[in-house]
Amino acid sequence: MQSSPLRFPFAWPRAAEPPVELATLREEPVVRVTLPSGDEAFLVTRYEDIRRVLSDPRVSRNRDRPGAPRMTEQKTKVFQNPRIDRDPPEHTRMRRLMAKAFTATRVEALRPHVRQVAEELVTDLLKQSPPVDLHEAFAVPLTLQVICGLLGVPPQDQARFRGSLGGAWQYMGELIEGKRRDPGDDLISALIGVRDEDDGRLSAHELHVWCVILLLAGFETTATQLGSGTVLLLTHPDQLERLREDPGLIPDAVEELLRCQIAGHSLSMLRYVTDDIEVGGVTIPRGSGLIPILESANLDESVFPDPMRLDITRKNNQHLVFSAGPHFCMGAALARLELQVALEALIREVPTLRLAVPPSALRHHDSPLDLGLRELPVAW
Repeated sequence: MQSSPLRFPFAWPRAAEPPVELATLREEPVVRVTLPSGDEAFLVTRYEDIRRVLSDPRVSRNRDRPGAPRMTEQKTKVFQNPRIDRDPPEHTRMRRLMAKAFTATRVEALRPHVRQVAEELVTDLLKQSPPVDLHEAFAVPLTLQVICGLLGVPPQDQARFRGSLGGAWQYMGELIEGKRRDPGDDLISALIGVRDEDDGRLSAHELHVWCVILLLAGFETTATQLGSGTVLLLTHPDQLERLREDPGLIPDAVEELLRCQIAGHSLSMLRYVTDDIEVGGVTIPRGSGLIPILESANLDESVFPDPMRLDITRKNNQHLVFSAGPHFCMGAALARLELQVALEALIREVPTLRLAVPPSALRHHDSPLDLGLRELPVAW
């Protein structure tokens, strides 16, 4: 292992290219880093090692412990909530109850609605004079309308959630109580009613936290993925042209665009090691911070041949964008559906879509926990 820790996160470039550190990071299975908070942690760099630690019971998501490492000085109460146990068996119980309501069938049934929303937004987009910010005009309203519709948030309330965590927390509590009195055909109503013969229902607090997480993560993250994926396509014209010629490649294209995105997925992956573990012949001691760096896993040459090349025909694309193991992203199916439908609408309705600025001029957020684009100027 290197003698002195690297600074993490790395210098993420402005264009759609990975940080230079990722090219050689997998030469060592474990790399010491210093986080923005000043705490140290260990990066796990290789695909197979990362899959293992994501399922290792000694690698805990619960960092509400004295001396636990922090990514930044700030602490987000919803995503690190001391009343919600993020480890098995309690996490397993909550996941099982959530899965009873948030089913693949429920998600797939949304496809016609998502298509309608995407087509309406593209129609409105084309009425504007370019350049237009695709992030604000398409990506955010699409994902926000979809997740709000799924949860049962009335259309007139949807704009309240941009950049307002406190407002979302209070509003969601009021909405849940309204659904208890008058349930509808929506996910919140289903979650209120779901129960398990052995473990009962979600508690009121658990339901509240999960609904806020679904709301906030359900639109910002997917909007960021859609923006970054669009940039990748527009900067690889050969792949874009192939997709236009064969829209049947869209599902494979979405997986490849997810794999190749460098949007800081790993910055929310900081874990706490509850007992000594060995990774690639290196012992990571109890009490350490550990980060399974998903971007590195998705560029691992032993799993993805020619990993730096964007190839929308790539098969068996088992990337780790949505994590793995007991904390695999519950919203993965919804995100995939939205990305597929959005790309289909853009390719069909805006065949001359292009970036309105050079890729190097694209501006990203400065927060290490949010590396998405500030705006995505496009023309046609």
